[in-house]
Amino acid sequence: MIARADTRPLPDRGWGTDRHRWDEAYLPGLSVSPDPFLKEYAHLSEEARHMSLWRDLAYGPGEAERLQFFPAKSPGAPLLVFVHGGYWQELSETDSTFPAPALVASGAAYAALGYGLAPRYRLDEIVEMARRGVRWLRRNATALGVDERRIVLAGHSAGAQLVAMCLDAEPVSAAVLLSGLYELEPLLHASIGPAIRLTADEAERNSPVRALRPGMPPLLAVRGADEPIGFADQQDHLVAAARANGLDVTDMVVPGRHHFDLPMGLADPGDPLGRAVLALLGV
Repeated sequence: MIARADTRPLPDRGWGTDRHRWDEAYLPGLSVSPDPFLKEYAHLSEEARHMSLWRDLAYGPGEAERLQFFPAKSPGAPLLVFVHGGYWQELSETDSTFPAPALVASGAAYAALGYGLAPRYRLDEIVEMARRGVRWLRRNATALGVDERRIVLAGHSAGAQLVAMCLDAEPVSAAVLLSGLYELEPLLHASIGPAIRLTADEAERNSPVRALRPGMPPLLAVRGADEPIGFADQQDHLVAAARANGLDVTDMVVPGRHHFDLPMGLADPGDPLGRAVLALLGV
């Protein structure tokens, strides 16, 4: 494992083994019903697939290793790769194409990256799938009409953890981490740990803050102001660890946004998140 500089640790909230408190901190669906937002993801994603040029592509040998690709209008365009959340157990690439129309209209290409879900797949396997997908996209960039020097990764919640674990897989120009999970040890105390069969060793291997190193690309860490405290702790911890490793990291908190509506601004030039993403893409 790569040694890391000393950073501010996650706060000790004094909850011990009180699973209810850990769940309140790490299960955003307890404070905001996700159902309307998941339905909106699916509805807008279905509309996006009415675009004539989208393609369903395999990036690896597994049945779940697929992505939805939306080419840019012109070759040599930047690419935004989005990895969905759902605590590694829910959603798919087909629920995650909603940002495509706005990004393509702005001059970028877009890919929604799918992966096998827990508990069928262990977290180590899921991380390796995400890395394989990023590697495939970069190595096929020219054939896809993409500038391999302008690939930006973005992930939401569990997807942000996966994106952060891809930063040493292939060179990318930046990463956008939305409401992410960067130190997984707290999940061992919450309901999510048993649900995905998470072990202490897996949590250690797959915690992005433990793998940060100098030379990684710029990071944009974003959360909504109205998220549970666990996600605020996670972002603070990531930002501190990134800065301790000398990385270029931007810490953004979007007012009025919560865990489930934050991704809706991903490609919106009227949204603080969307403006920042479009600037990273250079469109």
